[in-house]
Amino acid sequence: MKGLIQRVRHASVTVEGEIIGQIENGILLLLGVEKGDNETTADKLLQKVLKYRIFADADDKMNLSLTDIGGGLLVVSQFTLVADTRKGLRPSFSSGATPTDGERLYNHFVDQARHAHTPVATGCFGADMKVELLNDGPVTFLLDVPPAD
Repeated sequence: MKGLIQRVRHASVTVEGEIIGQIENGILLLLGVEKGDNETTADKLLQKVLKYRIFADADDKMNLSLTDIGGGLLVVSQFTLVADTRKGLRPSFSSGATPTDGERLYNHFVDQARHAHTPVATGCFGADMKVELLNDGPVTFLLDVPPAD
């Protein structure tokens, strides 16, 4: 499972002209689900997202987590994140989870996030979404959690 996290001042996701999720200061997470991922994989990634220290402390060092600052989390499904781009000029999505598995694990991730943290906002799995953000820094990290055995 892959998560591209971006430290943001604000972020929102729009579907068919309507804002369906938005946050202020926090993390925009683009979430990609791969074959072999399961609930354990999702739970490990969630803990990493919530505890990853990318926010400044009093000494202006990246030493605080999303949990520490009580910031917002906007979770957006992003199947293109798991594309294999090593060969040719067209991405391959063969390592991506099926849409059924992807949606199930995305929903699991969101449910667990809402139990562990607040506020949590989301996009809409499988929808054509427009994502708007103000990246703070810019600070962007790719978190990769291999499938659990």
